[in-house]
Amino acid sequence: MSQLSDLLFETRIAAESVADFLAGGRLRLGVTGLSRSGKTVFITALVHHLTRALSARAGSKTQLPVFRAFAEGRIASAHLDPQPDYSVPRFAYEDHLAALTGPDRHWPQSTRRISELRVTLEYRSKSWSLRRGFGQGPTRLDIDIVDYPGEWLLDLQLLGKSYADWSRETLEAAGVAARAMIASEWRGVTAQADVKARYDEETAQKLAHAFTEYLRLARSERFALSSLPPGRFLMPGDLEGSPALTFAPLPVSDGEDLPYRSLGREMERRYEAYKSEVVRPFFRDHFARLDRQIVLVDMLAALNSGPEAVRDLETALTGVLTAFRTGRASLFSTIFRPKIDRILFAATKADHLHHTSHDRLEAILRHLTARAIERAEGVGASIDVIALAAVRATREAMVRHEGEQLSAIVGTPVAGEHIGHEIFDGVAEGAIFPGELPADPRDVFRGEALAVSEEEAEFRFLKFRPPVASLGADRRPLPLPHIRLDRAMEFLFGDKLS
Repeated sequence: MSQLSDLLFETRIAAESVADFLAGGRLRLGVTGLSRSGKTVFITALVHHLTRALSARAGSKTQLPVFRAFAEGRIASAHLDPQPDYSVPRFAYEDHLAALTGPDRHWPQSTRRISELRVTLEYRSKSWSLRRGFGQGPTRLDIDIVDYPGEWLLDLQLLGKSYADWSRETLEAAGVAARAMIASEWRGVTAQADVKARYDEETAQKLAHAFTEYLRLARSERFALSSLPPGRFLMPGDLEGSPALTFAPLPVSDGEDLPYRSLGREMERRYEAYKSEVVRPFFRDHFARLDRQIVLVDMLAALNSGPEAVRDLETALTGVLTAFRTGRASLFSTIFRPKIDRILFAATKADHLHHTSHDRLEAILRHLTARAIERAEGVGASIDVIALAAVRATREAMVRHEGEQLSAIVGTPVAGEHIGHEIFDGVAEGAIFPGELPADPRDVFRGEALAVSEEEAEFRFLKFRPPVASLGADRRPLPLPHIRLDRAMEFLFGDKLS
């Protein structure tokens, strides 16, 4: 990007920041996470609790005890309002809620594009505020929830990398033990390519297809690898088939003289187009305007897949944190250069473990993000780590097994889930003994390779259906049970309601 373009970009961000500040009482909350981490469920549950339990008074104050503004009875109302960005798809809250609470209850579809939703809270402040002015009545806070795939966040690292740098890193990563097998076909196709040969579209598409298949397999539940930019290759949307998504890494060197219209030169041009036409607009239009951020992490999927998947998740989370424009917000930065001053890392699906392992789940996630958190906290950002379940699909029970009382979780496993030869039908409940996570977080890195079968995996966490929703007097579903959703609310925007 030229210096003029940089200046125009910074000016636009500053102007948007001023507009947001003058609007008053507004907070932009980013919600992200890698595939299957529970972003859609988190947003749906959060909004349902706010608009149903708070506005309709369908629940008691004990439902969200850590969310102080609610526990203290200071929330006057909560409702959905039109979102401010008309060009951004609306988060399909009503559809996702129907999926979770309907007769054929199921988990809603995963996030595959950016979306937005505004929920407005009217509350009684405990202290005088400039934004309250001299009028009577409750203060208003608009929370603009911006939902986007975590894979897009990893792409921000590409802005500072040349095509040669990215190619080298990607090819080297594909050669490690955890990826060598699944990358073999793509690497074979790449080895046959001549970077200085004249470009032809058939070869470009063949390389891009093989590379995309490698990314798809690496991100599958079996391998659960995380650090896999470019993020749009598996979520192309309306860019599918475009040249900006039809490229792949090649063994080229920085400064290498590639002939005009050669395969290597064209791949480099498309990589640069991806950065300028896909990555940079996302940063400019959405990411750079965020105030707070929650990053949802499916730790259990990585643990299911083994130590290499955990190591790769650590790499991805470090990349996520380096992408954030963190730093404590001052009056100047709030007006002219917004910074994300609070980041919450949340290990999801805590309901798949007994509560005695929740602190260990948090400890593992904190260990994985320790180095990156230290850097972010050094510039003033507040960061926390929690284990949560936005929707609790299980309950805990003591079960007698072979004459011994064991701590179990009870829920309805998704049809097809199995333990050994026992296959669940998606209707009957099952009592599961999830075992314990290691007391030392470093133990999750033990071992060198992925387990080759489920039987060899050290951990085996099942998937459960959502719980049956209870109905209120008006026959509408009440908020579903959760684990620490209120703690997430308090950290992310509780201070704005003081």
